[in-house]
Amino acid sequence: MTVDAAPARDPQPRSRYDFTRVQLGELLADQPRYRVDQVWQGLYGPNGDPESWTNVPKALRSRLSDVLAPALTPLTESVSDEGDTSKWLWSLHDGRQIETVLMHYPDRSTVCISSQAGCAMACGFCATGQAGFDRHLSTGEIVEQVVRARARAAETGRRLSNVVFMGMGEPFANYDRTWAAVERINDDLGLGARHLTLSTVGVVPGIRRLTTESLQVNLAVSLHVANDDERDVLVPINRRYRLAELAEACADYVETTHRRLSFEWALIHGVNDTDRHGRELADYARPLRAHVNLIPLNPTPGYRVRGSTPDRVQAFARHLRDLGVNATIRRTRGTDIDAACGQLRATHSGSSPVELI
Repeated sequence: MTVDAAPARDPQPRSRYDFTRVQLGELLADQPRYRVDQVWQGLYGPNGDPESWTNVPKALRSRLSDVLAPALTPLTESVSDEGDTSKWLWSLHDGRQIETVLMHYPDRSTVCISSQAGCAMACGFCATGQAGFDRHLSTGEIVEQVVRARARAAETGRRLSNVVFMGMGEPFANYDRTWAAVERINDDLGLGARHLTLSTVGVVPGIRRLTTESLQVNLAVSLHVANDDERDVLVPINRRYRLAELAEACADYVETTHRRLSFEWALIHGVNDTDRHGRELADYARPLRAHVNLIPLNPTPGYRVRGSTPDRVQAFARHLRDLGVNATIRRTRGTDIDAACGQLRATHSGSSPVELI
């Protein structure tokens, strides 16, 4: 697998958020030059619907409503955690489907977005990996997920504060479009780089590229096992990018950016939750000064091994801390609507998903 195997740029915009300023200028060639700024600001303002832009003539608004169509058509919305977690199932222009999850916490609101329809990484414990790969998302399809989540948060008086690329897909397999989306989210939606997190299963060329970027976003590596033999099975990309090579790339990232590195570790009963696994993880994480997020494995239909028990999760965390590793246990959100880590697979579940079309 190579980073960005598909062409880096889509020749034709698929949605309103795929337009660059240059393309928007071409679209508005018959208008005064200031219209480009007005339309661009309208797209990334509180309401991206052209019909709401009162500073734009009505005839032009009508025209733009047809040309600047949204990328995401909502199919269902599922709600959990007393309204604090919402998951959307979206249909794309070609019938492919993706999911987005918005989570409210007392001190922040975070959206978990997808970068691909499906995923080719084939991690057996992940529902997206079980389903296989459909295609890369365009920049606009990625950005629009954030725009929609921001609007929903605003409806409840909240401000969207964090974006995590931890939904469907491997962001670094779609690097160019993902990074273009990061720049739009930072520059045009106004979310600071330190509130943006890119997650990877260990695509080393992507980490290398990220290290050279000007925006210092956060990096999270889905590690799950810290020895090559077992990781080859659990995270197949490890057969291409071994743990030593991954550690070298992560060390360069930390040294260059001075940002904290995180390791994600889905605790699976009898698979990666023993004291030996804890020692291997500590030996791998300490030299990198990495923070470890422990995530009790969430159930998926295609992986019958269960997650670690709550007592074992706590014991594993204590073991890591005793070994000098900063480790926290991530609170599980949205399990009952298949919105938790590793559960996204472009379906809806839960007791009462709302049909939106």
